Amino acid sequence: MKVGMLWFDGDLKLDLGVRIERAASYYRDKYGRSPNLCIIHPSTAGEEHPGSVIGVDVRTSAAVQPHHFLLGVKERGAISGDGLATAN
Repeated sequence: MKVGMLWFDGDLKLDLGVRIERAASYYRDKYGRSPNLCIIHPSTAGEEHPGSVIGVDVRTSAAVQPHHFLLGVKERGAISGDGLATAN
């Protein structure tokens, strides 16, 4: 992902999957295409890391602040372990 949308969702009453779906829906409405990658802080993922939500690959990185979701589209090529760097 070279460019992404940063979304904050501090509503801890909702399931993480619902929060990711809400962010992905906003992304689709705003940019006209669906994200396929969401990067979250490890503490946000917790013990119930979803792996994937509605076709969006969920990865963790300490570079993203807790309760923030970095959404975007995977670029062609390899994605590093934290999901932030790409190689074309």
